[in-house]
Amino acid sequence: MKHIIITGTSRGIGYELALQFAEAGHQVLALSRTIPQAFVGNPNITSLSVDLTKEADLALVENVLSSSWKSVDIIIHNAGSLVNKPFAQLTQQDFEKVYKVNVFGVANLTRTCLPYLQKGSHVVSISSMGGVQGSMKFAGLAAYSSSKGAVITLSELLAEEYKEQGIAFNVLALGAVNTEMLQEAFPGYEAPLSAKEMAGYIFNFALNGNKFHNGKIIQVSSSTP
Repeated sequence: MKHIIITGTSRGIGYELALQFAEAGHQVLALSRTIPQAFVGNPNITSLSVDLTKEADLALVENVLSSSWKSVDIIIHNAGSLVNKPFAQLTQQDFEKVYKVNVFGVANLTRTCLPYLQKGSHVVSISSMGGVQGSMKFAGLAAYSSSKGAVITLSELLAEEYKEQGIAFNVLALGAVNTEMLQEAFPGYEAPLSAKEMAGYIFNFALNGNKFHNGKIIQVSSSTP
């Protein structure tokens, strides 16, 4: 039984991940602004209404860790924010909104959990193919894709900084998955993978990927976009 923190659990991949880990007998701390009804009463899921853009909200997470869990085996940074606009129309506020969730939220939650991470812990950040250098880019996603590129670099750096402690940091750069966020980026596009299918892949990687990878960006994409 492992202690697993997952962000962005109100819908899509994060929602499916929380259910899959709970069903497998692991303890899940599910973080999202909205708590799904399906989580209520589940003995393996602790749900917190948390806004990752507000550093003060992370005190709620720290309270659970210090009073109950004492250790964290896996963090899955899945929460994401997306703005789809031509670059000329993007404002600083648009960039800040996206970066606060996609970059600062990842950094702040990781820092909060550091005292509870130990040898063998695995931190998985969910990035995007759009954030991978040299990959195909799409107009309108300047804020989103650049933020996902920043998460990749951050994870590479943390893998180096904490390798002596035995804490692994890896990134999964996802291609198209049928989620509400995909429809925000590519309205009408039908992706070949469901959120549940992608959650199954992430489930296995989070549990076992750190045995084979550290500081790596694994591209998980069967289509473009």
